[in-house]
Amino acid sequence: MGTDVPLRRSLITRLLATSILIAVAAITATAWLTVRSTTRAIERQQDRTITGDTQIYDTLIGYAATHTAWDDVTTTVAELSQRTGHRVTLLTRDRQVIADSAPGGPDLRAAQPSATVDPLRVDGSRTTAIDARVVGPYRLTAAERRELDGYAERDLRCLRGNINARIVHLPSGRPVITLPGAVDGTCRNKDILAPTPTEEKALRALTKLMDTCLQVPTATYFRISPQFEILPMGRPLPRGVSLDDVQECLQSARQVQLAAYVAPPALLFITDADRGPAPPPISLTRPNLLRIAGGTGLVLAVAVAVTVLAGLRLVRPLRRLTEHARQPVDQQRQVPVGTRDEIGYLAIALNDLTRRRETLEAQRQALVNDLAHELRTPLTNIRSWIEAAQDGMAPTDSQLLDVLADETALLQRIVEDLRDLAAADSGSLRLHPEFVYVNDVLTQVVDAHRGVADEHGVTLSTDFTADLQMSADPVRLRQLVGNLVANAIRHTDPGGLVQVRTAVAASGLVVEVADTGVGIAPGDLEKIFDRFWRTDSSRSRSTGGSGLGLAIVRKLAEAHDGHVTVTSRPGVGSTFRVSLPLSRQAPADAAR
Repeated sequence: MGTDVPLRRSLITRLLATSILIAVAAITATAWLTVRSTTRAIERQQDRTITGDTQIYDTLIGYAATHTAWDDVTTTVAELSQRTGHRVTLLTRDRQVIADSAPGGPDLRAAQPSATVDPLRVDGSRTTAIDARVVGPYRLTAAERRELDGYAERDLRCLRGNINARIVHLPSGRPVITLPGAVDGTCRNKDILAPTPTEEKALRALTKLMDTCLQVPTATYFRISPQFEILPMGRPLPRGVSLDDVQECLQSARQVQLAAYVAPPALLFITDADRGPAPPPISLTRPNLLRIAGGTGLVLAVAVAVTVLAGLRLVRPLRRLTEHARQPVDQQRQVPVGTRDEIGYLAIALNDLTRRRETLEAQRQALVNDLAHELRTPLTNIRSWIEAAQDGMAPTDSQLLDVLADETALLQRIVEDLRDLAAADSGSLRLHPEFVYVNDVLTQVVDAHRGVADEHGVTLSTDFTADLQMSADPVRLRQLVGNLVANAIRHTDPGGLVQVRTAVAASGLVVEVADTGVGIAPGDLEKIFDRFWRTDSSRSRSTGGSGLGLAIVRKLAEAHDGHVTVTSRPGVGSTFRVSLPLSRQAPADAAR
């Protein structure tokens, strides 16, 4: 197999494509952000301009509403210009200058005005609303204000339960109670709604103007309130007169009545303060487009060059690792780790994989040797006894059959233990859990091994301080504890004691198998659960066992979500401790 990678699968190609994609995305995002930022800046500028224009227009409308002439408006115009940064110019209807914040600026006589300042026609049409600041003959005297304020305070006290009620004064001085929704009729003082003498006089003049407009005596059909509301008198309007006609006549009559109290209409011009031309906007001309395309191409070229250099630098150590991995197994050595980046971590992982492979190979060879050793002895014994029987050197009696049966049972036990370990290693060891009382299972184990213990002169007893119902496979649990009990009996001298105990600890239910046997050396405790390992190989034939019992104990404990540990002192004894988590406890038993 060649070492060259197809170009479409090369890491450099992928990095190049990725970097180009990133560069294009970055450029696109930058352009989008630039356009968005510019648009927002323009919108904010426009908002500021509109706000400034509105401020200028509203200020001048207010001035016209409270003055009968423009004589002293120059100071106001100058202040507005300084505040907004615009040139403010007022001209009469016949284009004569009233006030100009920049007198030396361009002539605006032929220009289109920004707006018309007329407090009687705020938006420039004939029927528009009148600015509320235009009071005219409706301005109340001080005495009238005090009287109406008293009525308003009385109404406000009546409405004291409503915290939203407020007294607001109109430009004429009349108080008005503002309240969301309708005002309770019991709290409304009729005196505050009645017109004052000043207002009555002005309203009579207004009514006469409406009579002329409508050509009917208006007082017969309706009257006008101080807030200029049309209040019907209970009689239908004359033929040919509609409510819209009445409303239009009211507006026209008010404009006629108030004309003498406001400044005459003026033309408003709002222009830039700078005399020079405004800077040209950004234009996407052909040269500008070429410059943008050139900058984009330069960014892409730099991105491609950097990606190629980085890819070559990255691929070089990867190729060395590939060559190392393709060497024969017996020729592979540790790879030098030169960096601490991802490639260095990959080299460390390969070295670790090599060490684990070497360890597994050594374990495999040791397993084969141990298995051959374990199987050789019983097979040799069986063959020897059979050949002796064939040669007539041993009688074929029940004693010979018992010997052959024992050796066959040993072979079968080794094969079954290997099968259990293989199933545990592959994850195919299946449990059939059910809720069982652990002490009942342990009692069965003790009863099954009591005969063997008596033959060895060993006392086998129990000490149960906890009796929990757990979810466990009873067959596998008996196998687990049985291996520990059998191992303890084999390594305990006559007259010794083997005890099976249960207790509840923070780690869960603890099952202990303690003996007063020969014990285990501290250096051997880490190897006690290895396969085919014995503390004393010379005792293997006399004590029996396959050398797999403790390895199976560990696997069965892990299959039950638990673990097994051992403590031992040579000449004193050993204690094997199996911990099962309380999460396997039966719900009914856990609730007690």
